[in-house]
Amino acid sequence: MSLFDRLIAIIAPHRCVGCGDEGPLLCRACSSALTCLPARCYRCRAVTKLSRTCRSCRATSPLYRVTVGTNYETIAKELVWRLKFQGAQAAAGQIAEYLATIYAAEAHILIVPVPTSSKRVRQRGYDQAQLLARELADRLGRRYLPCLTRVGQQHQVGASRHQRLTQLTGAFRVKSSGVTGAHILLVDDVLTTGATLQAAARALKAAGAKRVEAIVFAQA
Repeated sequence: MSLFDRLIAIIAPHRCVGCGDEGPLLCRACSSALTCLPARCYRCRAVTKLSRTCRSCRATSPLYRVTVGTNYETIAKELVWRLKFQGAQAAAGQIAEYLATIYAAEAHILIVPVPTSSKRVRQRGYDQAQLLARELADRLGRRYLPCLTRVGQQHQVGASRHQRLTQLTGAFRVKSSGVTGAHILLVDDVLTTGATLQAAARALKAAGAKRVEAIVFAQA
């Protein structure tokens, strides 16, 4: 959370997006009320062990698994909206707190954010995925490595799966040599088609990452 956000929390305290009580943007009670999703393949949603990408989808996906926190609806949708469109950077900490309770990180995993387009960062004044990944890394006690950069700045909202896959071909570049042989956990807020995560994972694998998985707060 930024210093500005801390000051705002003191001067004008947040209210929970679920119950409206003054305090954190997501109180403990409302956090526990979020729908807990079964372990499943992120693409076809078939039930799998530990959210592994299923055998069928594995043939064309570079992602080992994708852990999803909840559905993109009601409380979760409002919390993401506050983070992305209303400047509530404190929401990143609330989301990270929730994700840390459902994910058991391996000892040497690297936490890598999926970078937001520079246009969106200029509009918001920050990259919400970077905030979320940094907060999650702090809570898990793992290394934070913002090693991805976007090559293109395509607008993804509202695009079909085919359009996303086409637009995102070669959309990411790895700017660090520290990924060789690494086990990487990609972090993002919302999963729709999975095209963005797949493009980021392919770039990391091409740069030498041994295994790439992802964690997202909600799936649309």
